[in-house]
Amino acid sequence: MPKIPSDPTITVGALHLDPYAVYRRLRHEAPVMEVPVLGRIFLTKATDIRAVKDNPDLFRSGGTETPMERAFQAVTLMRKDGAEHQRDRLAMAPAFSPRTIRNHWQEVYTRIANDCLDDLPKSGTADLFSALAAPFAARCLAHLLGIESASNTQLIGWSQALIDGAGNFAWDPAPFAATDAAHEEMNALFDRESERHLAEQGPSALSAMVNAVDPLELSQIRANLKIAIGGGINEPRDAFCTILFGLLQNPENTAAVKEDPKWFVEAFEEGVRWVAPIQTSSRRAAAETEIRGFPITKDQIVMTIQASAGHDEEIHENPEVFDLFRANKTHQSFASGPHFCQGTHVARMMVAQILLPLLFERYPNMSLADPAAVPWYGFAFRGPLSLPVTLA
Repeated sequence: MPKIPSDPTITVGALHLDPYAVYRRLRHEAPVMEVPVLGRIFLTKATDIRAVKDNPDLFRSGGTETPMERAFQAVTLMRKDGAEHQRDRLAMAPAFSPRTIRNHWQEVYTRIANDCLDDLPKSGTADLFSALAAPFAARCLAHLLGIESASNTQLIGWSQALIDGAGNFAWDPAPFAATDAAHEEMNALFDRESERHLAEQGPSALSAMVNAVDPLELSQIRANLKIAIGGGINEPRDAFCTILFGLLQNPENTAAVKEDPKWFVEAFEEGVRWVAPIQTSSRRAAAETEIRGFPITKDQIVMTIQASAGHDEEIHENPEVFDLFRANKTHQSFASGPHFCQGTHVARMMVAQILLPLLFERYPNMSLADPAAVPWYGFAFRGPLSLPVTLA
């Protein structure tokens, strides 16, 4: 059996700046590649990535030695399998159910979107990353989790600290110092909000967890809320900015979404295929196996690059292009198998059904201020760092 090739030239810095160039090369040259700087085997082909994600008995979520455990000060449900993972996930499930989304959150989120849009100028250039996407995601998340007393500034800061820590594969001390400080603030607020929900139950995730017949341990309630804070802001925020950037690049795109709202849903799927907000995941092999004829030893860690799956040339023609009218928008950006993202339907509603349609209703002639100047960054999590848009 051939030895897995290794590429010591791949750096964490290069992956943060332009991971898609690296993945494109690996898909063509070596779709199973050892990356020494991370101590992982990169998988960049869609079929291999799905096969690993859909086989949790062989490829386990726990023990993958990621910075996430250090950043979150806990083993979160993202690093659990089987019954243990299911218990943590189901504890928050009532808040994410289709009925609750339809009957409660849709109205709440629409009100929040209109409030955020009211804060934008009537014309001129505004950074919709910081002026719209981030506060909208933060306020929606505060209601979904049941921590309404947290300010947008707090939630955005906590989320960024957790994301920076979880993606700190260089193991620098500074990001972990930031997460440690955030934990003290979050835990104190969670305790205050828990008392409120015990007195008056509502539809939020925290209310569901503290009022359950068999509630989770306090440490796991906190961990569940933190994993939701980590992903619940950056995922809809970055998806929104990515999709809007893609739509505004082409007049045919904007004409289509203004003519028929169905294209907003299509734009959502194409946007998260094009640039996945959450780009990678890690799994540990529970036994010896092989991928594409290469040996995977027991306890070896593979990194499934769902960002690369969305660019696989065997599935997509010209995958590096945002194409609203692409017939097949298949992607794995919300993972698959038992760890399929619990917030997928909420994010889709927030972005495709509420915020984008309302934004285009108010500013039908908006345009990108300078597409070439929009900065993109991130390896584990990726999106534009700002999005200046001329409103009209």
